Amino acid sequence: MMAISTNVGRFILASVLASVAGFAFAAVDARPAAAQAATCESACGEPTPTPAPSYSLSSTYSPSPTPSPSPYPSSSPSPYPSSSPSSTPPPPTGADSSGNSIGGLANQRFNQMVTNRVLGTVLLGVNEQVNCSDCISAFGSAGSFSAGIHGRKQLTNNLSLLAGIAYTQYSEGGYNITSAPIGAFALRYDFTDWGSSRPFFDIGTILTPWEKARYTRSYDTSLGPVSVTSSTNAANYAVYGRAGWMSRVSPRDEVAASIEVWQLWQRVSGYSDSAVAFNPFDASIADGTDRTSLVKIGGQWTHLFGSNIETNINGGWVQSFASRSGIVATVTGDGMVVPTMGNQGWFEYGGRLGFRVQKGWILDLFANGTLGPQPVGNTIHGGIGLRINY
Repeated sequence: MMAISTNVGRFILASVLASVAGFAFAAVDARPAAAQAATCESACGEPTPTPAPSYSLSSTYSPSPTPSPSPYPSSSPSPYPSSSPSSTPPPPTGADSSGNSIGGLANQRFNQMVTNRVLGTVLLGVNEQVNCSDCISAFGSAGSFSAGIHGRKQLTNNLSLLAGIAYTQYSEGGYNITSAPIGAFALRYDFTDWGSSRPFFDIGTILTPWEKARYTRSYDTSLGPVSVTSSTNAANYAVYGRAGWMSRVSPRDEVAASIEVWQLWQRVSGYSDSAVAFNPFDASIADGTDRTSLVKIGGQWTHLFGSNIETNINGGWVQSFASRSGIVATVTGDGMVVPTMGNQGWFEYGGRLGFRVQKGWILDLFANGTLGPQPVGNTIHGGIGLRINY
């Protein structure tokens, strides 16, 4: 019994050892298999904890693109500013031309004074003989539109009153007078008791107390020409004295020569350039008074053809002196500009052709104008009138 039990114990011990050895070999074989399985899963990209380091690596590299936007903002502004100046045009030039245009305004205003005076002398009988009977004339003219009445009245044998009033519109050399009532009157002393050849004297005035005026200022810039027309108010005043000698050389002819001295003032209200699309060098003109003195040496001849046709021609040389522009302008880019006004010389002419339609009624065609350099220039103003002698 003991032998059997000993053999049984040995068998059990051998079986246990064999089982332990089998498990040991199985454990050894399982470890490479697990490693192989892990390697396979990592290679095949299965979602295992192993890719976590790969994501951590990608997140580690993701900050590297983060600074990449910083070059874009830093580099993008540099090209844009460098390219924008090339697309933006340079600022225009032309301030000097704008300043010089103020001299053009001074010329316009000088011409305005002269033209206003020429139109006013029509009211003082510039186209009529020195001595004649009382008369009144209604007239209208073109070239410069004018309509009014004028005449003369003998106060004594030696003293006569010449007077008239008219409404005028005229333009020349860039300016335009759209409304101007003109009044004029003078006293003439004629030494009739001296005989057919004798002296005479005039003293008088021309008044235009209110005018609507438009002045155009033009100048050049690097981007093109600029022309600005602005509106304002003006007024003209003139006084004169005249001394002459007239002679009735025949019952049909009267000739006269004279010298005149004039003082002219022109007051212009201040204004600024009107709004235009492009005016980089704008100007503002202050209130100012233009003035000039004139001397005129002239003559006239009146002749009667037959019994129905009257003619008169007159003319003279005019010289200005002591002229001064009242313009004080503030011009962008130039500051204050005060133009100078030089002395001018020109010729003035006039004439009349009258038809005696019946006793005491005369239809007149007349013209007056100037010949000379700018700013006076060559002008003509013509019209028609109906004169009644009484």
